[in-house]
Amino acid sequence: MIETNEIELRRDCEAIQIPAGLKTTVPAGTRVVITQDLGGSYTIACDYGLFRIKEEDADALGLERRASQQEQRTGGDVDEKEVWDLLRTVYDPEIPVNIVDLGLVYDCQVTKTPETGTRVSVKMTLTAPGCGMGPAIAQDARAKILTIPGVDEADVELVWDPPWNQHMISEVGKMKLGLI
Repeated sequence: MIETNEIELRRDCEAIQIPAGLKTTVPAGTRVVITQDLGGSYTIACDYGLFRIKEEDADALGLERRASQQEQRTGGDVDEKEVWDLLRTVYDPEIPVNIVDLGLVYDCQVTKTPETGTRVSVKMTLTAPGCGMGPAIAQDARAKILTIPGVDEADVELVWDPPWNQHMISEVGKMKLGLI
């Protein structure tokens, strides 16, 4: 649920500045509004910009940390559908649609090897090549993939071919964005 009232940060909090993607600290006492609460992170707005805060820092916002889907998973063979479902929990902090429905994920491969166990390789893009949040979004995807029991390696590669366009957004994504 999104908080529509201003709240005061209870402690200093590590954050990523949007859209630059720069790590920073938002100081305790800063008045913020939560603008997005999706995919295990919070997008906050304050007088000096937009920032993304990790789920682990929910207490700084006066919220309780939720148990994530990944923490609730149990072991077993890794299948591609499970990876795609997990990628649907990764969001651009400025857009309320997951990266799969935005059409940003181009490829997902699950490979089992005797040397490394299960490896997941994902190729994804961004809505704009200059987006400073790209590495953070890719890292979110990688970190979530690594929570799947049985996954030993995860590689999320940012690619630019083919260039992303709005036609790549799924019907679900278009509905959420009011494009249809």
